[in-house]
This record gives sequence, structure tokens and C-alpha cells, in this order.
Amino acid sequence: MRTSRWIPAGVAIAVVAAGAIAVPLAANAASSISPKSAKQVIELVENSTTTAFSGTLETSSDLGLPSVPSLPGSSSTASADSSAASILTLLSSPQKVRVYVDGKTKERVQVLTSLAEQDVIRNGTDVWQYDSKKNAVTHATLQSRTAPAPTTTVTPSQLADTLLSKLDSSTSTSVGTTKQVAGRDTYTLVLKPKATDTLIGSVTISVDAKTGLPLAVDATARGHKDVALGIEFTSVDFSTPSASLFDFTPPKGATVTEQKASPKTGAPKKPAGTKPTVVGTGWDAVVETAAGDTGALSGQKLFTELTTPVAGGRVFHTALANVLITTDGRVLAGSVSVDRLLAVAAQ
Repeated sequence: MRTSRWIPAGVAIAVVAAGAIAVPLAANAASSISPKSAKQVIELVENSTTTAFSGTLETSSDLGLPSVPSLPGSSSTASADSSAASILTLLSSPQKVRVYVDGKTKERVQVLTSLAEQDVIRNGTDVWQYDSKKNAVTHATLQSRTAPAPTTTVTPSQLADTLLSKLDSSTSTSVGTTKQVAGRDTYTLVLKPKATDTLIGSVTISVDAKTGLPLAVDATARGHKDVALGIEFTSVDFSTPSASLFDFTPPKGATVTEQKASPKTGAPKKPAGTKPTVVGTGWDAVVETAAGDTGALSGQKLFTELTTPVAGGRVFHTALANVLITTDGRVLAGSVSVDRLLAVAAQ
């Protein structure tokens, strides 16, 4: 089994920011399949040969986030608050996502809402991102078929692969009660942190008994039984999706932006910024990055309403992660207590 080090703090924050995790549906019934050990379930995932599938994911979250306040006015500050409110709404609202996968070079993700649709389509070296609400398209040409491409969500298999490839001695593994996900029998692999200063209680991965494809991932906060974050398939099809699903032509009248690729990786360039540093390892690691002048945030109504003042800054709190924005222009985040963030910030 692979044992490279895992920095779950970064994973947790990325998941929260993407709004890609959902509470699994309570309607799933227990299944009857031959028992396996935790090691055997992990091997089932690692030995899976499934490379083509499609399905629907339902997402939601129970992170203990406050309701979004009303934002009157049309000033630039109100506009910034409105953007932040949109992100908060994404984190706290149910999502429906359609995914289509045919190997590593053909992927399509559709995030559907009642009023809009967002798509990311990869077909070989072409990557298209489309926002129907803005009628805007971004196109990037990868320099190689193996270059990574951006996505708007995290599928259970992607998240499980990240978790399982970075397991180490900081995590205990066990097998939970088998159940059905999307009408299929699954094993449940339970990961529990050994660290005491982490907000995460456990992470459960539901693995399809026949194909080894992870169909659901959920996480609970320490001391709580209810799922705080999760994502699962409500329907899944293991036939190869039609090739036409990966073709994309910008709609008439859409604004198209060409995005340059990085000469080193061949992937779309990311905005310039200071490389984050990581303090600690395992579940209680803290990610720190320079954010520049954070003073402007104090003028945003939503920022002050959603954060709590602490010595040297303000904290944004969720059930599984805390984010500290310091007055000297740093951001520290992790699935840890506020006290640990403050201690790292003071170092």
C-alpha cells in the first residue's frame, strides 16, 4: 500500500471551497455481500480497472454556516459582498452534478441549478469551461494529453484516490456496515485520525463491491454523528459515454477567453501568488499563505458578519475547518482548533 504523507488540511479546505461535498442520502439500505478487511477494500479500489462511467451526484453540506444576510446597495463593497455571498450559498445549498468519464483524457462535469449550468469539458488536449449565466467560455489547450485539467467538483473516486494514496500511520482504518449506494452493494471503509487536535471525526468511503469504484465519501466532525460533508452517486452507469458528450462548441454570442498553458506542466496557468507553506503533518497540519493587504476585507459587511474577531485577526469557522485571516496579511487554514491556528500564526 502506498504510504506517502497526506496533508488533509489542504484537502479539506479545497473541498470546502469547491462546495463539492454532500450529505449522503439516508434512504440507502444495508446490503449483503461477502465480508472484507480494510486492507482488502483498499486493494479493491487500487486494483479497479473501471475507467469509463457516468452518473448523477447529489451534493449538500451541513457545516454549521450562518445564513446569508441581505446585501442592499450597489456600491463596489456591496458587489464584493455579493460575490462572497454567492460562494457561501454554494457551500450551503444542495447541488446536482452530472459527470461523464472515458479514461483520463475525456471528462465532462455539469453543475446544474434551477437557473444556470456550469460545464467543464476535457477532450484530449482541449479544455472548455462554460458558465451559462454569464454566457462566458474559457478555452485552454494543454501541451500534452497527460497534463492535469481544472474541474468544478470532486467525484467520490477522485477524492477517495487522494485519501487512499496518502494514508500513513496518522490514520486508523476499519470496515463499517455495508450498504447500497445508487442501487449497488458497497463496502464502507472508515478512516479515523489518531491526532487529537483535529476537527475531523472520521471519513467514510463507500466502494462498489463489483468494480471497486468509490461511489460515496462523507466526513463527520469530531464528537458528532451526523455527516458534515459528503458526496455520493444517486445513479451510476458503467457503460462508455457517447463520444459526442465531450465535443463542445461555444454558444452563439458567448464571450470566449483563451487561457495560456504553463510551459512547465502544460496545464492552464494559475494566478501568480506566494507558495503556501505547511506546518505539521497529517490531520492536524496547517496551511499558511501570504494574502497581501487584508485590511480591505474589514470594510465588507459580509466578512465581518461571518467571521469572529480574535487576537491578531478574524476567524471563519465551519464544522470541519477553521480559517484565520490575520491583520498582517496572512491566511492560515486547517481542520484544527482556533487555538492551534493562533499558535502557528505566532511562531
